[in-house]
Amino acid sequence: MRLGVNIDHLATLRQARYAGMLDSPNCEPDVIVAAGVCERAGAEGITVHLRADRRHIQDRDVHRLRETVMTKLNLELGNTPEIVQLALKILPDDACLVPENRREVTTEGGLDASGQMKMLAPTVQRLQSAGVRVSLFIEPAPGQIEAAKKLGVEMVELHTGTFANARGDEREQELARLRGAANFAHDLGLIVNAGHGINLTNLAGILTVPHLAELNIGHSIVSRAVFIGLENAVREMVAAMGRDREGK
Repeated sequence: MRLGVNIDHLATLRQARYAGMLDSPNCEPDVIVAAGVCERAGAEGITVHLRADRRHIQDRDVHRLRETVMTKLNLELGNTPEIVQLALKILPDDACLVPENRREVTTEGGLDASGQMKMLAPTVQRLQSAGVRVSLFIEPAPGQIEAAKKLGVEMVELHTGTFANARGDEREQELARLRGAANFAHDLGLIVNAGHGINLTNLAGILTVPHLAELNIGHSIVSRAVFIGLENAVREMVAAMGRDREGK
């Protein structure tokens, strides 16, 4: 199982002081340096979400990351013409189509693939024709997985946010839903990834979900980095993924 590190919130920290001032000699933190630190610490992919409102990651960040990332660049994007066109120019290794609401603090749920197939199909085809692997960030629901299969994407990323925020019996119910979705997607021939709200506390539960190829984790690692440094935070997560998978 691979770890993809989402570095959006490092850009959030930068934008809090240097929005519109990216050429300043004092501009920090540098997301390019951060991506390199993550890779050296064991991350096997770097994930960024280029939002329509550019609240954190900027166009120039994605261009620079495409030139410097040594592992894999995973670009999250909404299905909007401007962002899709930029993705086709940059050509990330993977593109993950996500829902996007300007009023949300962060992505609040999965993409409605089953309800948006006509709008999604041309984008999927354009990205794939350019050599980009496509994933859909979806709820762990059979209808959404079936839609992903019909759209011909290579991967799905299961939204784990509901599980992460659940308590008691509800958490076990959400885990069961994730396990069932992962089995169903795998049986349909889809690569299964997962992300949103995963941290060191709930990781053990996530790792009971079968067939997971990759976890995309951002906020938890960046938060932990405040106390122990980014490299250590990534190493800690990589170690926990391996340790918990082995049941040790």
